[in-house]
Amino acid sequence: MADQKRSKRLPAAKRREQLLHTATKLFAEQGYARTTTSQLAKAAGVTEPIIYRHFASKRDLFVALIERTGQRTLEIWKKSLASATDPAHRLRILLGQNPMISLGDEEANAYRVVLQSITEVEDEEIYRAIDEHFHALHSFLAEEVQRAQDAGQVAMRFSAEMIAWMLIDVALGYGVLQAMGVRETNRSPTGTPLLDVISQILLPKAHFGPATDQ
Repeated sequence: MADQKRSKRLPAAKRREQLLHTATKLFAEQGYARTTTSQLAKAAGVTEPIIYRHFASKRDLFVALIERTGQRTLEIWKKSLASATDPAHRLRILLGQNPMISLGDEEANAYRVVLQSITEVEDEEIYRAIDEHFHALHSFLAEEVQRAQDAGQVAMRFSAEMIAWMLIDVALGYGVLQAMGVRETNRSPTGTPLLDVISQILLPKAHFGPATDQ
């Protein structure tokens, strides 16, 4: 009876979302490897059997978290592009939407957990999920870069696929340095924000107002 009172009934989809939300927070605080399903259950206010009702293992929960984070990132990106006026503007918006910094605390925590896990575990299923996650983001960005290239707003010297990987590499590197507390990584010596530097390199013919800091 105590467990039933403690564990308020929720529809399956909402319970699954609650568990993923709790896991994101706990993994960010303690790391994936050090967090137990018992701790997850306690933090979520449920019993361990309820976790296993939705996820076969802690690993399966983590894989679901990786997949969910990718879906949420793409949803946020698509929504943010609703106000874009042309392909260059679309890219400019995406440049300011680094999921490790700009999309919200939960998304930032999820990406930090993913990066931490690489040093904590060696698991083919987790690596596969991470690989699929970043390839999905890459495909989205490559389409946007190609759109801008077709419009003559981004140079054709390098392929859209290579430019998209470069943007992901820069975003991850910047996010990692910010998470580590490294200061003054987002401005040039002249005070130009990183977003403006990347925009001017990638979109030299486009005209934008001053960027806001990431």
